[in-house]
Amino acid sequence: MSAGTYAPRPGAAPLSRMIAAQTAFETRMLLRNGEQLLLTVIIPSLLLVLFSAVDIVDTGAGKSVDFLAPGILALAVMSTAFTGQAIATGFERRYGVLKRLGASPLPRWALMTSKTLSVIVTEALQTVLLTVIALLLGWSPHGNPFAVLLLLVLGTAAFSGLGLLMAGTLKAEATLAAANLVFLLLLVGGGVIVPMDKFPGGVRSVLELLPVSALSDGLRDVLQHGASMPWGDLGILAVWAVLGLGAAARFFRWE
Repeated sequence: MSAGTYAPRPGAAPLSRMIAAQTAFETRMLLRNGEQLLLTVIIPSLLLVLFSAVDIVDTGAGKSVDFLAPGILALAVMSTAFTGQAIATGFERRYGVLKRLGASPLPRWALMTSKTLSVIVTEALQTVLLTVIALLLGWSPHGNPFAVLLLLVLGTAAFSGLGLLMAGTLKAEATLAAANLVFLLLLVGGGVIVPMDKFPGGVRSVLELLPVSALSDGLRDVLQHGASMPWGDLGILAVWAVLGLGAAARFFRWE
């Protein structure tokens, strides 16, 4: 009896293929989730249209959309990398999905890499959609594209670390409540829609150290005011990214 030839050959797929497949799966699951779609696409789009078309908040000199578009882009990053990822990962942890995936041939670090790549893909789609809407509303962006990309990457890293830290340490229900509460608080106090100069000096000094404030302020400096490289905001985001990702790696519990 001769040994048979099996096709495909038994065994785990190459790591790069496993990460790509898991990334595609995570992205499809995120885009099919109605609650996540509301959070990541519909709410930022509606806020951009509403506050650009209706004079609700005094955004200073110039067109409202020039002030609002960078802040809404920052909000989109936060909604996907922090709020959406924290809630989805928290419930996956509760129902044992992460535990089962952790026992698969896909290494745990590769699983987290897939989740991060899924976030990046979703953010790319958000950015395109929000940019098109803003341009239709009369937005006139300018500045250094590399600075914008660097801000978005560091912002994603910072919010991903904080989202995974929350999902890996709190119960799913607590994560759901806390993530949505933080989203609402930072929407109001993070310089997304309301200019930071509307807050008292002491409060403003604290709020400016938040990641969403640094991201929205940095994007606004580049896209509205033409700054070449907002080093201060990049530094704040880098600190949050290191602290968030480091704490998530240290304290994340898979069960």
